[in-house]
Amino acid sequence: MTELSASSGHRSDSAHADKSSYVLRLADDALVYAQRLGGWIASAPQLEEDVALGNIALDQLGQARSLLTYAGELEGRGRDEDALAYFRDERDFVNAQIFELERGDFGFTVARMLVIASYQLELYSRLRASTDETLAAIAAKAVKEVDYHRDHATQWALRLGDGTDESHRRLQQGLDLVWPYVAELFESDELVAALSARGVAVDPAALEEPVLSYVAATMAEATLDAPETSVRHTGGRRGIHTEQLGYLLAEMQHVARSHPGAQW
Repeated sequence: MTELSASSGHRSDSAHADKSSYVLRLADDALVYAQRLGGWIASAPQLEEDVALGNIALDQLGQARSLLTYAGELEGRGRDEDALAYFRDERDFVNAQIFELERGDFGFTVARMLVIASYQLELYSRLRASTDETLAAIAAKAVKEVDYHRDHATQWALRLGDGTDESHRRLQQGLDLVWPYVAELFESDELVAALSARGVAVDPAALEEPVLSYVAATMAEATLDAPETSVRHTGGRRGIHTEQLGYLLAEMQHVARSHPGAQW
């Protein structure tokens, strides 16, 4: 009985560790993206867009907080959302690289938002059926937010793509720059495959067709050309990042690391 109990406990610990790793991926995506969008506050092309991008950043931050908290609970090492956000190093972050790319111009921001929001909407829509009740609840709230994010990005894509020559050029350039980072969103691995088989996670590969179909339809309506690239950047899920993430984390973590244990 003792050996059986110990074996069962080991499997339970392993299952929690796997779920924690998966949830942390989603959390890091949202956290890093929130920081990038926050960089537009007071810099957007119009006042209403300052507010809109700020609100989208706050939505992403809210999702990140819920996911980081849950990842910490599953991990069981006593780390809360702040510890995971502010006291991990660059190689410990497991976000896809598309989320960490520098802000760029507004055309790039719209292009990236169109891809990310389309991806997150498909992801969270399916995660609502997760066998993990906490993850399903987080997804149920998030899907309402990212549905708005996708609509917002779509409206701007149509406005810029079918607007002036300059707005068209900027958006097309944004799509071309972001495209080498898109395929990483749909990469699967043993961790996700195992969790998907148990109904906990969503296999990213299953999201590729509906996400890219929506993006392609929007691009066509916006009179944009489908990007062509043979370059495929990857590694974010394994802690391999662009130089840009290091600068983002240095700024984001500066106060917390300068005053560890401080209370506000």
